[in-house]
Amino acid sequence: MPIFEYTCKACEHEFETLVRSSTLPDCPSCHSTELEKKLSVFATAGSSAEAAPIAAGPCGSCGHPGGPGACAFN
Repeated sequence: MPIFEYTCKACEHEFETLVRSSTLPDCPSCHSTELEKKLSVFATAGSSAEAAPIAAGPCGSCGHPGGPGACAFN
């Protein structure tokens, strides 16, 4: 199930949701089905040949400067 990002045309609420092929998403605020699908950040292509470096923190997962036990992943 892919995650899509939407903007509601009725109330302008922006949200993302899991969408199955057989379902029509609706706005969680006003329940309108008049939605505009947004371009996902993950769907865009970069123009640079170099990839951005991944910042690893002391615990190696989220990069929280407090180190292991300081972030929500621990």
